[in-house]
Amino acid sequence: MAHQNFDVVVIGGGPGGYIAAIRCAQLGLNTACIDEWKNAAGGPAPGGTCTNVGCIPSKALLQSSEHYEHAARHFAEHGIGLKDLSIDVAKMVARKDAVVKQNNDGILYLLKKNKVAFFHGRGSFVKAVEGGFDVKVAGAAEATLTARQVIVATGSTARALPGLPFDEARVLSNDGALRIGAVPKKLGVIGSGVIGLEMGSVWRRLGAEVTVLEALPDFLGAADEQVAKEAWKAFAKQGLKIELGVKVGEVKAGKKGVSVPYTDAKGGAHTLEVDQLIVSIGRVPNTAGLEAQAVGLKLDDRGAVVVDDDCRTSVPGIWAVGDVVRGPMLAHKAEEEGVAVAERIAGQHGHVNFNTIPWVIYTSPEIAWVGQTEQQLKAAGRAYRAGSFPFLANGRARALGDTTGFVKILADAATDEILGMHIVGPMASELIAEGVVAMEFKASSEDLARICHAHPSLSEATKEAALAVDKRTLNF
Repeated sequence: MAHQNFDVVVIGGGPGGYIAAIRCAQLGLNTACIDEWKNAAGGPAPGGTCTNVGCIPSKALLQSSEHYEHAARHFAEHGIGLKDLSIDVAKMVARKDAVVKQNNDGILYLLKKNKVAFFHGRGSFVKAVEGGFDVKVAGAAEATLTARQVIVATGSTARALPGLPFDEARVLSNDGALRIGAVPKKLGVIGSGVIGLEMGSVWRRLGAEVTVLEALPDFLGAADEQVAKEAWKAFAKQGLKIELGVKVGEVKAGKKGVSVPYTDAKGGAHTLEVDQLIVSIGRVPNTAGLEAQAVGLKLDDRGAVVVDDDCRTSVPGIWAVGDVVRGPMLAHKAEEEGVAVAERIAGQHGHVNFNTIPWVIYTSPEIAWVGQTEQQLKAAGRAYRAGSFPFLANGRARALGDTTGFVKILADAATDEILGMHIVGPMASELIAEGVVAMEFKASSEDLARICHAHPSLSEATKEAALAVDKRTLNF
């Protein structure tokens, strides 16, 4: 069994882990990264949930399904005629797999380029030693690594319904939802969060009858209320059925389908019969098998690694980032924490501004926001002004044929500092970056309003929303 010494060992090769490892190496630290994900051939597949069964493959399927829906419903208005439109699900899934492999290979290349030692296997703590920690790699090539500093970036796993384990055939996590082999006639989704809405959208576009059951009484409660209402209307128009305030009973999965008994918000009893069921009720920190107790690492009651604001754990020399710690389970949040921790280890002053982390849901329309919502500002008693601009009045959106939604900006009533930006509509995922930059630089709504935006572009809706804060839009 090989034994090697490093300045830093990173356990986990997802967005938080591999980025932390690369930044450590850039800063002159002798770094290793351990990751156990395997591809179909048993080889390494770094990138974590995001690359393998999350962000990347879901976007690939969303793109394919959006192309199909455009061809089926919207090409005719462009003068494009099609005969015998069909969908080859196997080919669509194969393309998704190819995209995933490109990202896996890209990460391996980046680790090698930055001289990060990569170990394919499961990392776990062995014991604290003089000047550091022993970390075991269990896999095809077992090893023991000794490191002065360790970064835990082991991510999260899908939460199952009590008493209903994922079989990834009838009862699906995000993993199984990305590997459905044929368009189901009826698809159920429990949970109307990001995963539920995105996966429900993919299969709805391809012809499935999709019903989403949500326990909470409000739709997208974390989003701005006005945005959530607009998104709800759009999804309902598309045929995505969403029921709120439901209480799910004992779900039964059989050979032919899944039976989901539930009580609606008014107390009515129903049973949803579906071919397959996607369960997306949140995720849990992945610390099983980490052997945290071997080094006295403190976990909370959810199994998450307890950290302070700077991602320091209860054990000096051990850090943790990403889904395995507090805060939003977002790949880009994990990346920022990974970079910040690497810089702190190197004696620099890494920083993550949690107030400017953007959120995105890649449905159609896309939903994105950064900063505070109107309901949060009202609850805090903060005086603000709001301005919004509809894509219906945006020339580029009209040319695209996608005029659903709006851009909304919230600014402090006294100082005009931008406190939040909220978008529902085309390319919201890209447009939100302007709001993030503006808030990082403490910009006012007038700053955005006075910046020249290209015409015609969707970003003009951002400028007009900023103008609307002062009630002086030019095109609406």
